[in-house]
Amino acid sequence: MPNTYSKLYIHHVSAVKYRKALILPEFENDLYRYMAGIIKELGQFPIKINGMPDHIHIVAKLKPAMAPSKLVGQLKANASRWINEQGFLPDRFEWQTGGGTFSIGERHLDILIDYVAKQKKQHRKTTFQEEYIALLHANGIESEPEYMPDFFEDIY
Repeated sequence: MPNTYSKLYIHHVSAVKYRKALILPEFENDLYRYMAGIIKELGQFPIKINGMPDHIHIVAKLKPAMAPSKLVGQLKANASRWINEQGFLPDRFEWQTGGGTFSIGERHLDILIDYVAKQKKQHRKTTFQEEYIALLHANGIESEPEYMPDFFEDIY
């Protein structure tokens, strides 16, 4: 789109399906690099990807023609296929349906990048459930129990 200027940043959070913590330390960094590559293949700009065994955070800059839901759908499908093809796990890997996608202003971007980079430290004191609900509330979204992901207990 000529003469179109934009800065569209998103923060997406997805959880692993079946109440399992399957993003293992043995392959998590490779997974994050793979996902960054998919974002680039889709013509978008990965900024930071990190997470925990049961969920992932993605920070990306999107062009106006890319719907966040399309990016996330493609990303989750490709990442699941890649994990399964690599044979990292004895069972099939899948993501939970949905997740949280939030718009981010540029002035908050550095804070978010730092937050995502420090997921392991963050979750020493906060569960994923507490984090997810706080993200929803910080973005003015009411947390409705029937639409919440399955949360795990005592995994970190």
